[in-house]
Amino acid sequence: MEREQRRKVRAVRPLGVPAVLGAGAGVVAWLAPGGLGEAGAVEVTGGVSASAYRSVTGALADAPSWTGTVLEVATEGTLVILGVLLLRVWWTAVRRKDARVAAGAVLTGLGTVAAYALSEAVKLVVDEERPCRALGAGADALAACPGVGDWSFPSNHATLAAGLAAGLAVLRPRLGVITLPLAGAAALLRVLVGVHYPHDVLAGAALGGAVVAAVLLALLPLARRAASRLGGPRWNDPRLVGHDSGGRPGCRRPASPGWNSRGP
Repeated sequence: MEREQRRKVRAVRPLGVPAVLGAGAGVVAWLAPGGLGEAGAVEVTGGVSASAYRSVTGALADAPSWTGTVLEVATEGTLVILGVLLLRVWWTAVRRKDARVAAGAVLTGLGTVAAYALSEAVKLVVDEERPCRALGAGADALAACPGVGDWSFPSNHATLAAGLAAGLAVLRPRLGVITLPLAGAAALLRVLVGVHYPHDVLAGAALGGAVVAAVLLALLPLARRAASRLGGPRWNDPRLVGHDSGGRPGCRRPASPGWNSRGP
């Protein structure tokens, strides 16, 4: 039964990688305001996304001056928390000699960096002006508006947060109840402070999640085997490696046919 499941996973994996990347690219392309082949910056002044932006920033128009600083710190805080969680998951996996999770944590970090680089490349293609500059009066940002040439689409923060959150959720599904809401909060905060449209953060989240998921799907088996070889024979051997009652890694002797057997 286990061998059959592994064969099914191996059969699906080659198709899964382009499917995931294609889905992410499709969402980004659908949300993009244009810009390819056009001279000058793209300014989004109408539509659902601009209206939602105006509603959100308008609701915070009378907030105290320090609100923007607090929200910006909170935005960075979500990324710090996600990064710390990834490091903890990696370190715990190393202590427990879990090659799959240890290798997956490294791939999640690398995939997130790759997604960030890709988001920067998309920014240079789309050239979307920041909403705090394009919408003018009545759409003042709580945070300082980034300088000219610091494009808006897609959101780098949303890309990073979604990439880390998705990788952690794949490696430790129970963490998804923490990491995914954190990624959502990071994206929402970028709109609240007034430096991104809603479609910017949605595109960033789709990009980050798709790239990290594709990296894990494509490279995790190879990375797991490499980690097992580097770690030694005890890594991922259920006959030798276990955990004591305190959660620390321990050793078990291989079971033999004579153990726990009843006499005649």
